Amino acid sequence: MGKIFTQASTSIDGYVSGPDNSGFDKLFRWLQDGDVAVTAPTGTMTFQLTPPSAAYFSGLIQATGALVVGRKLYDFTNGWGGQHPMGVHTIVLTHRPLEDNEHFTFCSEGIEKAIELAQAKAGDKAVGLNAGEVARQAIDAGLVDEVFLDLVPVILGDGTPFFAPGRGYELEGPVSVVESAAVTHLRYEVRYETAATE
Repeated sequence: MGKIFTQASTSIDGYVSGPDNSGFDKLFRWLQDGDVAVTAPTGTMTFQLTPPSAAYFSGLIQATGALVVGRKLYDFTNGWGGQHPMGVHTIVLTHRPLEDNEHFTFCSEGIEKAIELAQAKAGDKAVGLNAGEVARQAIDAGLVDEVFLDLVPVILGDGTPFFAPGRGYELEGPVSVVESAAVTHLRYEVRYETAATE
């Protein structure tokens, strides 16, 4: 099976969105700051990336076989119009499941089951988790192998943190650094043996 990772664009002070779901124009500006066109697998989005970001993002797309997201993100995007732009099967972790379909499975049995379902869909490829509560539950369960930070030089001051409050962990690395315009792509491995206790 492939690795399990969580990834998000984040501000310097650790937020993946500002107050009241604001700040996305700043956090995702790097997706339109270059001259290399990268189209999402579904063809629904095209990004204009710098060459370093294009190589990083294309590699991430190719390596990912399934996703686990929370119901909040699913609702916020209106289910991406019926299919996630990455074109992979998406498990939605929720207490309010909808009917499964060819692109989405709704799981109300906890993070372990959601990741198990995602791994079955991903095969040998990686499973990506959205940031926030999903990422916190997975890391607390010892299931996250790597953390990808698309670090954007902006301070939001408040909002939704990359990781919801919970246990603290040490990360190893960065094991990869990709410097680009208006963003630095960082990859870390999670070190569970040195997990801090509250």
